[in-house]
Parts: sequence; structure tokens; C-alpha cells
Amino acid sequence: MKNIQFIKFTVLCLILSTGIGAVSAFQTPESIIASGNVYVSNVTYDPGSFFTDDAGTVTVYVTNGNSDQSVVVNHVTIGDKDIRLTSSPYDSSANIGPLQRQSFTFSVSADAPDGTYYPTFSLSFRDADSLYYRAVIQVDNTPLELTIVDKPDAFTKGKKKTIFVQVANPRKNDVRNVILDVSGTGVEVSPAKTFIGNLASGAKIPVNFTITPELETPLILTLTYNNGNNPHKERMYLPITFGIDKKQANPVVSNVQVKTEGGIYHITGDVNNAGLETANTVMVTSLSPALPQDPYKTYVVGALKPDDFGSFEVTFSANSTSSIPIQLSYKDTDGNLYTSVQDVKISATTANSQNSGGSNLLFPIIAVVIVLGACIGGWYFYVRRNKK
Repeated sequence: MKNIQFIKFTVLCLILSTGIGAVSAFQTPESIIASGNVYVSNVTYDPGSFFTDDAGTVTVYVTNGNSDQSVVVNHVTIGDKDIRLTSSPYDSSANIGPLQRQSFTFSVSADAPDGTYYPTFSLSFRDADSLYYRAVIQVDNTPLELTIVDKPDAFTKGKKKTIFVQVANPRKNDVRNVILDVSGTGVEVSPAKTFIGNLASGAKIPVNFTITPELETPLILTLTYNNGNNPHKERMYLPITFGIDKKQANPVVSNVQVKTEGGIYHITGDVNNAGLETANTVMVTSLSPALPQDPYKTYVVGALKPDDFGSFEVTFSANSTSSIPIQLSYKDTDGNLYTSVQDVKISATTANSQNSGGSNLLFPIIAVVIVLGACIGGWYFYVRRNKK
């Protein structure tokens, strides 16, 4: 019996001595002090802020602040119920040398609504207690903004028009691979797709495109981009309706005057731009039954800004007509051609010209008759006086 008790006591002593030896081999005052000089020096995220359900990475940088002692870590992980760890933790031992920095990258998923979250980063030392650090992750569901900066009040079938938009990033982080895609039934778009690329936080960029509609239809503007490696999409609908654009150029002919010279009609006047946009390549010409003649078969007024005006003169010949159609044409900023026609009366001018010509002929005849009469009268009195 005494032998059995002695054996038990001996085994217990061996166990205790082994345990004490193990503790003294790892957790020493020096190793505990050394672990106290290890700290988290930086944390980075990709993406910088997450949408709900976005996947990404968190990289934690751990620095050994000891100048003469290494530390060994054997288990590193991060996460909580809202920011889930989707990769395996670090379970193998890693040595961090004096004044060195070690990075640990984790794949995570943000299964949470808008808000700020604090997943716990933990690091276990081989020779001391663990290090705990609460990281900060932002979940922000703010999308990119697509804004219509300028567009026509109304569209015209078959006429090309330009639409100006702006893409802005109100998020706290950069986004990648931004693409604007424009489409619509019965609408020709150029360019149909615009690659914008990366867009920094707080940045905005202008984009313009032209459309030539054949139908009244909704125009679909689709903005795609990546937050980290997560694809996202925003969509806007712009109704395309036909009508009169209240802002377009509006050249008007005024102060028209007509005169003839050698059988050639001269029509002069002014062109005033009563619209809110520039009228480009303004031209005036006469139409059939007029026959345009030099020197001004067609008169190019040029570009007219809003409230600006220019003069014109067209020359032509015409037979047996009381009025002549005058055509005014111009182009808008998209190169679309617009024309308008105005009738100008020329019959009164013709009559006046004929009457004026008759009066001019009558005056010399009367003068000749008077002179002849005076001469004959003078000769008569001269003859009579000489006979006496």
C-alpha cells in the first residue's frame, strides 16, 4: 500500500515539475514585457467603405516595437457577427523580428446595413497573452450620382441633339471601372458607351453624348462601377418627347426692302436671332420663280448669337409674278439644318419702277416742246418785224 502511494506521489511531482518547466520556458517576465511592445500600427480596407453584402479585404499591420527581441505569434483572426470572416485565420506560427512590421490580410463580408462597425482583431503570442484590437469598418450604401446638366426642352424627329450629364462620386472611397451606357428604342446614340474609369471620392466628371430619335421613347442611362471587386449599377430614365425647343435659335427676317436696277431685283434686309442659342451658317436666298443672279445669288450672314443681327442682300430676275419666296436657313450646334420661307411682294416695286420710268421720259419731252415753242415763237416775231 505504501509503495502504491509513493508511486502516485512521484508521478504527481513529475507532472507538476513538467508543467512548471513548460511555463518557465515560455511565459517569462521578459516575454510578457516584450509582447507589451507589440501593437497594431495600421489597418487598410479594400474597398475603403462597403455596400451591404459587399465582400472585401482587411489588412492589419502589426509592429514589433522591441529593438532587441523577436516575438512569435501562432493564431491571428478578425471578425464579428456583422463583419464576417470568409477566409481562414492564421494558425501557423510567425516570427516578427525587432522593429519589424508584419501584415495579416483577411477576406470579410459586410452583412450589415449602413453604419460603423468594430470587428475584433486578435493575435495570440506563443510566450505571452493575446493582443486585441477593435478595427473600424464603414458600411455606406450611398450610390454614384448621375445628373442631367443640360438638354433640349423638346426633341425633333430625325434631328440630332446633345445631352450633357455629370457623374459624381459622393462616397468616402474611390470606385473603379465606371461606365455610362445609353440606349433607347428607335434612338441612335453616339457614343452609346463611355468609359470613365476610376473616380475618386468627391470627384465629378462631365460626359456628353448625342441622340437622334425616330420615336418618342424613354432614354435609358445605365451607370455601372465596381466598389472594390463588387459590381454595382445605377439607372436613370429620360423621356424623349417631340415638340418645339424653347431655347433653340430663332432667326427672323425684318426691314425688307425691294428695288430694281437694269431688270435685276435687289432685296435687302436684316436677320435677327430671337432665340437663346447661336444660329450657325445663316444664309438667305431666293426661290423659284425667281432666277438668282450675280452678285448675290445666295447671301451668307454667318453665325448669329442670341439677340445679334446681320444684314443681307439677294439679287434675282423674275417675270410675271407679284411675289418671290425668300428662304432663310441655319444650323444649330449639332449641325442640324433648319429652313423657313417668307414671301416678299415685288409687284408694287415693278409698278413704281415703270411709273417712275414714264415720268422720267415725260419730263424731257415737255421741256423739248417748250423750247421748240419758244424758238418758233421767237422766229415768228423776228420775221414779222423784219417785213415791216
